[in-house]
Amino acid sequence: MIVEALLANAVILLGLALILWVISLQIDDVSFVDAYWGGGMALMALVSWLRLYDPGPLATLLMAMTVIWGARLCLYLFLRWRREGEDKRYKRILRTDRENGRFALAALTKVFLGQSVLLFLVSSPAQYGILEASALTPISGLALIGLTLWAVGIVFEWVGDWQLARFKANAANDGKVMDKGLWRYTRHPNYFGDACVWWGIWLAAASAGWWVAAATVIGPLFLTFTLTRWSGAPLLEGGMKKSRPGYAEYRARTSAFFPLPPKKSLS
Repeated sequence: MIVEALLANAVILLGLALILWVISLQIDDVSFVDAYWGGGMALMALVSWLRLYDPGPLATLLMAMTVIWGARLCLYLFLRWRREGEDKRYKRILRTDRENGRFALAALTKVFLGQSVLLFLVSSPAQYGILEASALTPISGLALIGLTLWAVGIVFEWVGDWQLARFKANAANDGKVMDKGLWRYTRHPNYFGDACVWWGIWLAAASAGWWVAAATVIGPLFLTFTLTRWSGAPLLEGGMKKSRPGYAEYRARTSAFFPLPPKKSLS
């Protein structure tokens, strides 16, 4: 049953990705795919939960944790895209393909299908945990630890995004480096929050059985890797070093990921 349900989820996700791909061709912009990331994970959790005849407390908790996180992120990133337009990262990624007339194929394979595979992988703890939990599976102490870690992540991500949005909204800050609030202690409070959220969901899902933990640990592991070593911080900071005077100094004194007190200046 679980394998069939996961395959059905994958088909739903593929259908949604194809619809969004067609829309991107009409507007010549794929940047809204960032909103698809959180929204798609929320959808995977919700449809998994709806498949259960009698969802228990653990399944409902996992669904709520994922939907609350994903729906907020989806709305935030969609509104940011509507306000700021095409993301420079995607311009760089697709520049050569656009110039050579391969935009449609590149948008499908590099962006929408690629995001779908990674989205499905990262959200596997929520999907598998929901489907594996029975109506009688209680909310255990491990699940509560996961919920606590999730809450820490929610605070870092939501507050970090709010602080950055307020900073950007002030025209006097144009070209400056955000180094206040949570951004004083970590260069990426929203990425740190993301990682905490999904490690928390994984811990909560693990209370459904050790096999759930073993089968889905690749999800939060890969997310942490991509945020810290691949398409998250490295890609973002590559552009920041060129466009933000003073970013090198900020980078030298501020923790890359885990929140820590800023280093004292050596001067």
